[in-house]
Amino acid sequence: MNAALKGSEAELAGLKAVVTGGGSGIGLATARLLAARGAEVAVLDLKPDAAHPPLRGYTADVADQLSVTAAIGHAASDLDGIDILVNNAGIGAVGTVEDNDDAEWERVLGINVLGMVWVTRATLPYLRSSQHASIVNTCSIAATAGLPQRALYSAGKGAVLSLTLAMAADHVREGIRVNCVNPGTADTPWVGRLLDRAADPDAERAALNARQPMGRLVSADEVAAAIAYLASPAAGSVTGTALAVDGGMQGLRLRPVGQ
Repeated sequence: MNAALKGSEAELAGLKAVVTGGGSGIGLATARLLAARGAEVAVLDLKPDAAHPPLRGYTADVADQLSVTAAIGHAASDLDGIDILVNNAGIGAVGTVEDNDDAEWERVLGINVLGMVWVTRATLPYLRSSQHASIVNTCSIAATAGLPQRALYSAGKGAVLSLTLAMAADHVREGIRVNCVNPGTADTPWVGRLLDRAADPDAERAALNARQPMGRLVSADEVAAAIAYLASPAAGSVTGTALAVDGGMQGLRLRPVGQ
């Protein structure tokens, strides 16, 4: 059994969770872990085909406010409430500040930032009725470290970090905790596609592994475990926090090997 599941099967029993972008990668790993720990879980995704029972799948586009409102309403009705929101849906972008055109800036920020705003706005009425309300946003190491060729992506994730802190302050007295996770480079489908487009995929993977002090990519399951902790009653006194899951990339400064 996965160590993250052992001894935690009933930790979230009776709680209702919504995970956006839950059709693959970190989102799907999170949805499965929350369900394994006892929560009833709704997955919102453009293609929720992988949301097999006990997960409930709902087709939604977080870049479309009407789509978000409808999907959250259906999920809340089917679940009979919402206690946990995981704002995970997002897309990547590669390039300097010159490389992405205006349309791409609007598209990425519309999904990664405004999408989070719209999902949260639609979910807040249900969270206010919960006795255990928690929001966890998927942020990134890109919010706190300067990464090359990630100007647009970093701008969006920087906004997510600031939004997390502002939301935590706004809603703490309503009993709603708000936190985020900051993954390093994770072994997800998007990173896989990025590697496939590289001139030398093996060399590019080796470079990504090497820039994280633990020497490997972060796994989706490891990020999911951090999200599940922040969402759970075990983190009842944790709000306004960014939890790094980055193999030490943000905080460690190691000497090169051999020195």
